[in-house]
Amino acid sequence: MQLTKKDVLEQANKACKNTLMETLEIEIVDFGDDFLVARMPVNSRVHQPDGVLHGGATAALAESVGSFASHIFIDTEKYFVRGIEISANHLKSVTEGFVYAKAMFLHKGRTTQLLDIKITDDAGNLISICKLSTISLLKKQ
Repeated sequence: MQLTKKDVLEQANKACKNTLMETLEIEIVDFGDDFLVARMPVNSRVHQPDGVLHGGATAALAESVGSFASHIFIDTEKYFVRGIEISANHLKSVTEGFVYAKAMFLHKGRTTQLLDIKITDDAGNLISICKLSTISLLKKQ
């Protein structure tokens, strides 16, 4: 039986239970052959003291979606993924609604991956641009 897109999204989000992704209410909402999209609500839980989206929460969203994208494109029986470097440029503030992170590969190597992650708001405005490097490490047998 072939899984539907809805089934895959449900399984992916179920895997995020009891993690930082659940704490920040990050939800994977779409994927394709070369991208993965997640969203996070912007509310007081992810605000800075002055009421705008915290850059650290944005970086956590970016690393979560980028690492998850790397994870689904490797052989998880043999390898696990770890983020090794992230950079974020914050361009615009957000106070409410949702932000969406779309991760796309710039490089998909056997050992290292480089992802471009664009964070947008409900209106499609660019909020942040992030780059994430991940590494695939062999599991101990």
